[in-house]
Amino acid sequence: MTNNDILRRLRFTFDLSDSKMMKIFSLGGYDATRKEVCDWLKKEDEEIDFINLNDLNFAIFLNGFIEKKRGKKEGERPKPERRLNNNIILRKLKIALNLRDDDILNILQLAGIKISKHELSAFFRNPNQSQYRQCKDQFLRNFLQGVQSKYKAEK
Repeated sequence: MTNNDILRRLRFTFDLSDSKMMKIFSLGGYDATRKEVCDWLKKEDEEIDFINLNDLNFAIFLNGFIEKKRGKKEGERPKPERRLNNNIILRKLKIALNLRDDDILNILQLAGIKISKHELSAFFRNPNQSQYRQCKDQFLRNFLQGVQSKYKAEK
């Protein structure tokens, strides 16, 4: 999955307008313009003005999303990662939505996926540990589908 795909799914799931998205970017420390946000939300195969959302800007968005959902953390603003992977994205979404392991397992069941707590915890381990497991695109896609089922149904 690309950063743009995930951004589009989050926008749809949480009904984020362009101005709300610009606010989230500013909470993360970047003043995105409306044109940038619109270009990031376009589909790459259809649109002329499509711009690929790089890892740094997406990390800024996710940090702003955490701050929007959980409130400002005391101390220094977290530094956005220059390189993102699905494990980091999953962790940031877990933090933003204030999810515990059981919550994530329930969200995955909404998407038709059943895994154990041990399998789930492997995604959040240090990459140097032997039990670490890389989060594949299909798993993240299913997680986002479950998040959409849960949070869209609540509205």
